[in-house]
Amino acid sequence: MDAPSKSSGEFARGLLSREAAALTELFEHVPDTAFFLKDRQGRYVVVNQSFVERIGAADRGALVGRHVREVFPAGLAESFAAQDERVLRTGRPLLDRLELHWYSRRREGWCLTTKLPLRDASGRVVGLVGISRDLRAPGDAEIIPASLASTLEYLEANYGEPVSPARLAARAGLKPVRFARLIKRIFRLTPSQLITQTRLAAASRLLEENDRAVAEVALECGFYDHSAFTRAFRSAVGLTPTAFRRQRRGGTSEIGDGKSEIEDRAAEIEVRRSGRGDRGPAIGVRRSK
Repeated sequence: MDAPSKSSGEFARGLLSREAAALTELFEHVPDTAFFLKDRQGRYVVVNQSFVERIGAADRGALVGRHVREVFPAGLAESFAAQDERVLRTGRPLLDRLELHWYSRRREGWCLTTKLPLRDASGRVVGLVGISRDLRAPGDAEIIPASLASTLEYLEANYGEPVSPARLAARAGLKPVRFARLIKRIFRLTPSQLITQTRLAAASRLLEENDRAVAEVALECGFYDHSAFTRAFRSAVGLTPTAFRRQRRGGTSEIGDGKSEIEDRAAEIEVRRSGRGDRGPAIGVRRSK
């Protein structure tokens, strides 16, 4: 291997503030989780001991400055590199992606991976931070089928369609009871909650990134009308969609969507009258037949 690049070292020195150093130290005490920081080119800057043991490297120095394609075999490397490039290019996080990874000594196993963009003072993406958390607990004999991962990818790409827990279970080739048990174990959510969470996450991105009417965003994300969407969004986020969009844009939104604001307000009144409070999101989604 070549010597680690100087630029990665400089990045590490600039990035590792007292808080980041404490975070790195924290993950030294979580052996079932691989922790890593990468620079703008996707090269490793910091890894924890668990990551070192998964790769089978002699020490951290053997990994710092390396790209994922230099560390993992082609199949895994291309998948991980594509994730990194997407996060670094768009600034969007990757959250709880179910995927095959390596456990200690390169044993293949299922993990939940999250990657977040790192930004400098001006807001420019300068790297990413991530974790991959093992799903197999000691003594856990239940196997996670590969079809479950592909089904979750289908949900991420088709959240606006009339998907349902039963339809997702059938797509995964699992009985609904087992599908629900696996989803609860992995995400600590019911299948219905996972569908709603996926839709709300997509809606949050759309509200922040474009000027489309809230009603259009609701329909695209699988909610049957503006009021149902507003109830679910406010219950989960604590703000109406219009208020969320304005806040994310620093209170300077130029949308001027008066109709959306009126409908948001009507939904708020309905929430108070119905006594829903903070009991959880009203699903309010298009039903599959």
